[in-house]
Amino acid sequence: MRIIGGRLGGLRLNPPTNLPVRPTTDIAKEALFNILQNKLDFDGLECLDLFAGTGNISFELASRDVGHVDAIDLHFKCVQYIIDTAEKMKLEQIKARKSDVFKFIASCKHTYDFIFADPPYDIPKLPQLPKLIFDQQLLREGGLLVVEHPSTRQMEDHPNFIETRKYGYSSFSFYAKTN
Repeated sequence: MRIIGGRLGGLRLNPPTNLPVRPTTDIAKEALFNILQNKLDFDGLECLDLFAGTGNISFELASRDVGHVDAIDLHFKCVQYIIDTAEKMKLEQIKARKSDVFKFIASCKHTYDFIFADPPYDIPKLPQLPKLIFDQQLLREGGLLVVEHPSTRQMEDHPNFIETRKYGYSSFSFYAKTN
C-alpha cells in the first residue's frame, strides 16, 4: 500500500496485518484519484473518510493538501494506526476517531466538501449510505460523495447519483450535491 500522489507520493504505508480491513487497492485508488483530480480542487477541502480502516484514503487526501480529514472507524486498532501514522508523517489535518459510522452520521453537525465511504461489503445498510448522508445534509453544495462497493451491487437508486466506475470486484459510485 502506498500514497499515489501529492507531496508524499510514493511513500509506502505498512499497516499491521491484523487489522480487520480490506484496503482499496493501489490500482483502484490511483484510478479514483485521477477522476477526483478532474472534479475537485483538493487544496483546503474539508473531507470525511467513513470506515477509514488503514487510513489509506485519508493519507492520500492529506498528501494532496486538503484542509481537514475526519477519519471514522469502529475499530480501535485502525484508529490508533491512523493517529500514529499521521503523527509520524506530520499530517496534522487528519483527525481519527473511533465511532460506529452510522451513529456518527446521525449525530454529525459538520458539513464536508468530499466524503468517501468504504464500508465492509457485506453490511446490510450499504445501499442506504447515500440516503443517510444526504438526509443528514453532511455534504456541502457542490460537494462529492464516493461510495466503494462490490461491483455486483447496484447503487444507482438515489437522485444525486452521477455514475459508477468498476475496477474488477470493486466499484466506486459517485453522488453530487448540486443546487
